Amino acid sequence: MPALPPDIDPSDVGGLLAGLSSPLAAVSVRVGDVVNAQIAVAITSASIVLHRPRLIVQIYHTNYTHDLIGESGALAVNFLNHDQLPLIWGLGMRSGRDCDKLADVAYTSGPTGCPLLEGSFGYLDCRVINAMDGGDMTAFLVEVLAGKTNGSQRMTWREARPRLPQRWADEWDSKIAGEMNISLETMSEIDPAAWADRRHNRNR
Repeated sequence: MPALPPDIDPSDVGGLLAGLSSPLAAVSVRVGDVVNAQIAVAITSASIVLHRPRLIVQIYHTNYTHDLIGESGALAVNFLNHDQLPLIWGLGMRSGRDCDKLADVAYTSGPTGCPLLEGSFGYLDCRVINAMDGGDMTAFLVEVLAGKTNGSQRMTWREARPRLPQRWADEWDSKIAGEMNISLETMSEIDPAAWADRRHNRNR
């Protein structure tokens, strides 16, 4: 195992990392009759070819959505609009292992079968073409099969955070603190196996 990197003072790099902003989105997935979605804030474009768009979508290993993406090989990125603040709690603070998070959320299905949330700023329906394990998370490389912008006002995390009710904000901070502890324990346990090999082993 490679040596651990030195700890970095957040005050040295925080301003730089804050500039690497990601949209606020709900990543949705379907496996058979099971649908799920989670809030994600680590999504970036990964192609300079405009008619062949790709994304990198980061999902943590502990999330139910991660398991379902591994089974389905597909996901949809639903960019939230300004009026969808309640979805941050509904999709971000509960686990799909415990409830149907989309039971009261209106959606249609895209070409991959993944849920496309109605009223969103827009969506990208995607197929996974590769993935890199990061120990605590997987960075999925996906190709966009379909997408649409609905013309509403996109919500960003920087804009949404001050609007959260205090109880939600406290719960979110507690959840993130717990996830950070898990990440510290697992982020060096990287599996170098190729995505195709890991999917094959998972589905045997």
